[in-house]
Amino acid sequence: MKGEMEDVVIVGAGIAGLATAVALKRVGVRALVLERSQGIRATGAALTLFPNAWLALDALGVSHKLTRSYDPLFKGSVTNINTGDVQQVFFSEQGIRPVHRKALLEALAEELPTDTIRFSSKLAAIEIQEQGGGASIAVVHLEDGTAIKSKVLIGCDGVHSVVARWLGLAEPVHSGRSAVRSLAVFPQGHRFKHEVQQFVDQAGKRAAFVPLNDREFYWFLTCKGENMTGEPEQIQREVLEKYAENFPSIYLDVVRKADLSTISWAPLMFRHPWRIIFGNLNKGNITVAGDAMHPMTPELGQGGGSSLEDAVVLGRHIGNSIIKNGGQFVEGDMAKAIDDYVKERRWRAALLVTGSYLSGWIQQGGAKWWERFFRDRLFFKYIFGFLAGLAHYNCGNLPAASSSGKED
Repeated sequence: MKGEMEDVVIVGAGIAGLATAVALKRVGVRALVLERSQGIRATGAALTLFPNAWLALDALGVSHKLTRSYDPLFKGSVTNINTGDVQQVFFSEQGIRPVHRKALLEALAEELPTDTIRFSSKLAAIEIQEQGGGASIAVVHLEDGTAIKSKVLIGCDGVHSVVARWLGLAEPVHSGRSAVRSLAVFPQGHRFKHEVQQFVDQAGKRAAFVPLNDREFYWFLTCKGENMTGEPEQIQREVLEKYAENFPSIYLDVVRKADLSTISWAPLMFRHPWRIIFGNLNKGNITVAGDAMHPMTPELGQGGGSSLEDAVVLGRHIGNSIIKNGGQFVEGDMAKAIDDYVKERRWRAALLVTGSYLSGWIQQGGAKWWERFFRDRLFFKYIFGFLAGLAHYNCGNLPAASSSGKED
């Protein structure tokens, strides 16, 4: 079979895909990134990055491009709109930084050679070709008929990953919650506090807004079971008139300032943690990272951070393999490098998925008295700190680039 031959093919140019390409570049490996869209996607508008994410970005060498534009937040509040009770939440001394998703993706993409990302490339099928000596290569077939051979294939193709499905991983499941997300813009500036403001009610709804800068907020609303389709104006109206009609005016004012081009509404999906612990996360030289491995609900803000961790860990194991082999990309050793990556990430990923789901389940508890008591009196005071502690994690650094010169 004729076709291109690559050392590494990454499917998906989201956070995990681009970060993995950057990590590999740092260790001297050039990857081809296949993206189905026509350009960089920024669905989700913004995300909050915790200390573990910034350590990963430090390892990738891109954190400085973002920290100069986004100030840290050190505290927040949670208001029960039924009782009026307000609880203060304090973050670590490093704080958290909300960033535009597009800014993060662009900061990563800028580190890569211009021909790294191939857009409008939709994966259709994967096959394995056995080579001599027990080695194998992956053949990626695209919908346009193109066939690309690769010594390593990494699926970073999101929640509904084709690569994960090929590996036999169980499909993600609906958490029973859905979310609307958007940016809000105050052209003349706003006078809100530089902190996270969150609101919960007894009907299982949770909403918040987070300042990105002096003019923009990231806001969201999650609720049980609901899912909505329609134009952005319709979604905004539903939030204002149905889902958040009883929420404080300060929140409704932010929603009214929504940048309609950024509004999205989607079910919150996750993969059962035992599927991650016992599932096939790799086969030979093929594996997954980011949402393709461990889709999770957003309550701990670890979707993006865990994807960045994956990239650094995978880059480190592949880089160490190259160093061990005298600066050469040895196909036969890549399966072990990938297996070591999976062993390092499997339990961490399962723990984050579990913590995120439980945090959301508790925060959006029902109307029973014990559920309200547990959430309002115990969770934020005693349990949230432990779960938030999962963000205080250092995924490590990358080895120095090999002398093979492939990063040029």
